[in-house]
Order: sequence, then C-alpha cells, then structure tokens
Amino acid sequence: MTSQRNSVGDGSVPQTLTGRVTLGRLKEQAVKAVFFCCALLSIGTTIGIIYVLVTEAVVGVGDSQAFFQEVSLVEFFTETRWTPQFADKHFGILPLLTGTLMIAGIAACIGLPVGLASAIYLSEYASPRVRNLVKPVLEVLAGIPTVVYGYFALVFVTPYVLRPIFQDGLGLDVGVFNAASAGIVVGIMIIPMVSSLSEDALRSVPQGLREAAYALGSTKLDVSLRVVLPAAFSGVIASFLLAIARAVGETMAVTIAAGQTPDLTLNPFRSVESMTAFIVNVSLGDTAVGSIVYKSLYAVALTLFVITLAMNILSQAVLRRFREVYQ
Repeated sequence: MTSQRNSVGDGSVPQTLTGRVTLGRLKEQAVKAVFFCCALLSIGTTIGIIYVLVTEAVVGVGDSQAFFQEVSLVEFFTETRWTPQFADKHFGILPLLTGTLMIAGIAACIGLPVGLASAIYLSEYASPRVRNLVKPVLEVLAGIPTVVYGYFALVFVTPYVLRPIFQDGLGLDVGVFNAASAGIVVGIMIIPMVSSLSEDALRSVPQGLREAAYALGSTKLDVSLRVVLPAAFSGVIASFLLAIARAVGETMAVTIAAGQTPDLTLNPFRSVESMTAFIVNVSLGDTAVGSIVYKSLYAVALTLFVITLAMNILSQAVLRRFREVYQ
C-alpha cells in the first residue's frame, strides 16, 4: 500500500497511462502531419499551375519565346478576330471572352434565381421529411457528367425548347450550336451549388430573429425575404460568385453545345466559342508543340485563371465585408 501511495503521490504517472498518452499524442501528430501534407499539396499544385502558365505565356523557356513576347497585350485584348489556326493569324481574345461571359450570364440568369428559391424553400418552408427527400434529389444534378449535359442541350434543349419558341414562334434563326442552349444547361448545373451553399447560409441565421419577426406579426414570406435573407446576405452572394466562377470555367458541356466558332456576337442563338472550348480544341494533339498556336493555349488559360481567381477573391472579400457573426 505504501509503495502504491508513493507512486501516485509523488506526481509520477503510471506506466500504462504514460503509454496511452504517448500513443494518443502520436496519433494526433500523425493526423496533423497528414492534414498539413494535404494542404501543402494543394498549395504546391496551385503554384505549379501558375508557374507553367506564366512561363509559357509571359516569360518563355530557354530560347523559346513566350506568347506575349510574340503577340502584344494590346492586340490580345483589343483585336476582334481570333484565328490562330488560320493562315492569316489574329489573336484577339474578345470573341472568346464574349462567348464565355455570355454563356455564364445566361447560366446565372437561370441558376441563381432557381437555386436561391430552392434554398429558401428548403430552409424556411419544407418540413424535415420533405427536406431530407428533396435535397439529395436536387444534389444529384451535381453528379451528372458534364458531357451528358452537353448532349442534352444538343439533342433536347435546342430542337425541343428553343426552336419551337424562338424560331417557329418568333421567327428567329436558332443554330444547332448556340450559346443559349449551353447557358441553359450550365445554369441547371450550378443550381445545386447555389442551393446548397445558400441554404447553409440561411439555416445559420439564429432562430431568435425569425421568432422576433413573427412576434411583430410578419408573415412567412416577410420573414424569409426581409429578415432571414438579408441576415444571410454574405453567404448567398458568395455562393452566387462561386457558381458564376464555376459557369465561366465549364468545359465539356459548353464545347458540345455552343460550338467552336469564335465569333464576336451578342446573339445567343448563334454558335460561339468559349475560352475553355478553345483549350479543348487545341489540346486534341493536332497542334505542334512550341508553335504560336500551342502557346496561345497558355495565354487563354492564364486569362481564364485570372478571371476565376478574381471572382474567388471577390467572394472572400464579400464574406469578410458583410459577414454577420451571431452569438
């Protein structure tokens, strides 16, 4: 008994407890190291992408000149023709930029309102049973391959939706490949992102705000649109910006549905080419490595990277500026 009291009373830890503490700490350190490596891998990947884009588009490798050493920035951002694969080469990115933004704009007009309305319904109106049923079905849209969306636009949206309404009804010429059908399917694609992120923001609003509004005689609609939605403004706007960035960077659906005609136009029923579609076209393997056409791929990719990066930075700034912290 005396030896046991001394072993506990002198502040020493029994050997078995010491072993458990040491094993627990080792596990914590191992998990911490794994998480750190994952974070480091993502940072390293981003740095690698930036290095490749900047090297090929701006700096150059060895004796090989970069794209912007052969084509001026003025021509790249002001020229209205994009014909790098023609004999008469022109490198104006405006047709690609216009096509990309037009498709993203159409997608935003469809995906943002529908996604926000879905989020408000799931957060404020739906019962738990209905929410548990509807939300997984809605998020199934995010798991459908983008190639399927592209062919869906090509074989259904254009012939059975756009042409009966705009060509047969209004007399407008709707091409087989067009920006409108691409924008519609991309808008459908971003609905789950907007809905999920916006619903999380809406559900994070304290219940006390809702109850206070109900106590003042507000209706469900008033509470949803005038209390809950403004309180979750930062999260909703951030979801909008992230969804638009997703629409800007969409590749296969746009490549299939919108076509590959770099035409500077604002007519959504004509064939256009986005920046991502051009990257796919050049990456097929028919372009000689080191040629100016090959280098233009990296210039377009760098422009797309800067656009999406700017939108992500803007979304983070909106979150910091308008974020509401509730105790």
